[in-house]
Amino acid sequence: MKHKFFLTLGIILWMSACSRDYSPKPGAYFYIHLRQPVYHSLGGYSGFEFDISNQATVENVKDSLKIDWFNLNYPPYNARIYCTYFPITAADFQTKAAESKEMAYFHAIKADGIDEYEFKNPEQKVYALVYEIKGNVASPVQFMVTDSVRSFFRGALYFDNPPNQDSIAPVLDYINKDIHVILESFRWKR
Repeated sequence: MKHKFFLTLGIILWMSACSRDYSPKPGAYFYIHLRQPVYHSLGGYSGFEFDISNQATVENVKDSLKIDWFNLNYPPYNARIYCTYFPITAADFQTKAAESKEMAYFHAIKADGIDEYEFKNPEQKVYALVYEIKGNVASPVQFMVTDSVRSFFRGALYFDNPPNQDSIAPVLDYINKDIHVILESFRWKR
C-alpha cells in the first residue's frame, strides 16, 4: 500500500513539474574582485610624468617616428590604455587635436552617446579633453592632454574581450578612476 502511495505521489509530482511556461533566466556575470590601487609615479619618459596604479603594468612599444608609445596593461581585467606622446609645435596642435577627436568619434556608429569634458591644471600647463563613449563600443574612454605649444599626449582604453557594457561596467569605473588620477597628477618635464 505504501508503495502505491509513493508511486502515485511521484508520478503526480513528476507530471506537475513539466510545465510549458518555461522562461530562461538571463545570463549572469562573474564577480570581479577589484583590488584597492596604490599609485606611484611613472617616470622614464622625456616629456612627461604621471601617477599610475600598481594594478597596471607598462609595456613599451618601439616606433620609428621618434615618439613615446607605450601601453598601460591591466592583466587581471583584460584591458589596456594605449598611450602616445608627441612633441609638437603650436601649428601642430590643431591637427593633433582634430585627429584625437576623429579617433574618439569613430566609435559614434556603435555608441549610445559621447560625453566630452575638460580638465585643466593651469599651474602645470596641463589641459585635457576626455571622451566617455557610452554603449557597446571597443574604446569606452579616450583622452588627450596638451600644453598647446610643445607637447601632446593621447590615451585610449580598450578591452581585450568583445564589448558588453553590462559586463565591463565595474572594471570600466575602476579604470576610469585611474584615468582621473593620471590627469590630476600629469606633469610636463621642461
